[in-house]
Amino acid sequence: MAKCEVCSKDMMFGRHISITRSQVSRRAKRNWKVNVRRVKIVDSKGASRYAYVCTSCLRSGKVTRAV
Repeated sequence: MAKCEVCSKDMMFGRHISITRSQVSRRAKRNWKVNVRRVKIVDSKGASRYAYVCTSCLRSGKVTRAV
């Protein structure tokens, strides 16, 4: 699984807890995958290249997309 090259966001691990929450046996391990896109960006040197960037970094303007 790819991770964000800007903020290093990666897959997160946790537990899925059922609605009743009283039964311990209903807790299952699960993974949350990060929303990563392969986009063409302009790096610090001014060259354009492809990189894996999460959508939160794209929305916040941490990277500039190449045209």
